[in-house]
Amino acid sequence: MKKIILSLSLVALMLSCDKSSDPEFFVNEDPTTFAEVGTIDIGDVGAAEISAFDPITKRLFVVNNGTVNKIDVIDMADPSKMTVIASISMTPYGGGVNSVAVSNGKLVAAIESLNKQENGKVAVFNTSDYKEIKVVTVGALPDMITFSPDGNFILTANEGEPDATYTNDPVGSVSIISVNDNYAVTTLDFAAFESQKASLVAKGFRIFGLNATFAKDIEPEYITVSSDSKTAWVTLQENNAIAKIDIASKKITNVFPLGFKNYNLDENGIDVSDRDNAKALAKWNVNGIYMPDAISLYEKDGIPYLFTANEGDSREYTAFTEMKRVSALSLDATAFPTASALQKETALGRLNVTTTLGDSNGDGKFEALYSLGGRSFSVWNGNDGSMVFDSKNELDVKAIAANIYDDARSDDKSVEPEGITVGMVGSKKVAFVGLERADAVMIYDITNPKVPVFLQTVTCGDAPEGILFIPAKDSPTKKSLLVVSSENDGQVRVYAPKTIQ
Repeated sequence: MKKIILSLSLVALMLSCDKSSDPEFFVNEDPTTFAEVGTIDIGDVGAAEISAFDPITKRLFVVNNGTVNKIDVIDMADPSKMTVIASISMTPYGGGVNSVAVSNGKLVAAIESLNKQENGKVAVFNTSDYKEIKVVTVGALPDMITFSPDGNFILTANEGEPDATYTNDPVGSVSIISVNDNYAVTTLDFAAFESQKASLVAKGFRIFGLNATFAKDIEPEYITVSSDSKTAWVTLQENNAIAKIDIASKKITNVFPLGFKNYNLDENGIDVSDRDNAKALAKWNVNGIYMPDAISLYEKDGIPYLFTANEGDSREYTAFTEMKRVSALSLDATAFPTASALQKETALGRLNVTTTLGDSNGDGKFEALYSLGGRSFSVWNGNDGSMVFDSKNELDVKAIAANIYDDARSDDKSVEPEGITVGMVGSKKVAFVGLERADAVMIYDITNPKVPVFLQTVTCGDAPEGILFIPAKDSPTKKSLLVVSSENDGQVRVYAPKTIQ
């Protein structure tokens, strides 16, 4: 009897040591050691935007709007020897392709209309032979696409940007596509929140387009979905908010305004001038508008933590431009008693701010200044929209220390965090933050989502647009991989951490 028990114990021990039998496919990796293991150049400006990986075929699908609108297919079986093996033309479907995603052998693409104000399309393909499965119509300017984790739903953030004259401004929307219902589409807009406009604006929500209705002014940007595929969260970048969606009922349930950031605190100090010949962070009487682009989710202890890259984005059209430099504004003497000194080029004069906020009494004199973006990444509680964490000015601090900070962007949005994604590397949960103007990705340990800890910076191509994490269990190398695609030089770079013996 003792021999049988011993044998069973030995089998159990062997199984516990056999990591391949673990459904999580644990690989003991060090997330501070990411290094480049492969790169491929697929063109020039616009040639490497968003990418998606298919673990079945070991292929990477990359948005390429460099010369013609297409999706390049890259053999990634060996990341050190990547090659383009095919391209899928987007010409039959409309204009530029803005985003791609993969699930269960299906590739989906979000494609804008040739007339960007008209409804866009989602095209579905097999990842094995690239044959078209289905094409459906979604809202205007689908800017980002994703699958729910169970693969049963496809969601698009339809930005609905106006034309240059602001005479055609489609509603911003989110489309939910039911894969198992012959790809039936339900497109949601935000008209039902019109009655909440005043209370939302009071909390930092922005409605400011030229003669725009509430629904037309909303511009959805990026989506993340809960692990149970029941809830989605969507960034409304220009509006400075996150919306929450119940996927089953196909209803927008909440809109969370994100408020403003106080740069007049030491820990939030920023560089506001590109003419001061210095990379000097200091506190200024200025507010930041978070305005996140990408969003990613980490669920822990029953709380959905939303990680956002607070890029900021301005509306600049022929008929309406919101931005001016501080030097071009009339400042309220009470709020800014030293206005003439502040408006010098080496002080606040060069800083770009919005003219849609700060003149609350309409007298033409600004008593407050609001710049775009938060120059940070943040963590929000997905249940109520409350802020859990903000990186303050650490992205700038780390960029300056690594000598990758571009002082020419100080008057705009600094390092411009645009992309963010999270994943498990070894025993740690990690966030990857793409910095468009620093040409780098900063890596954080977010095992405690309330206190992210900086780990490492990796440099990449020019203007990283797509930040993709491939977990070890899905990876062609069976190691965690970070894929960064850069839109200004067409480079796709792959990074991997070292394993811990």
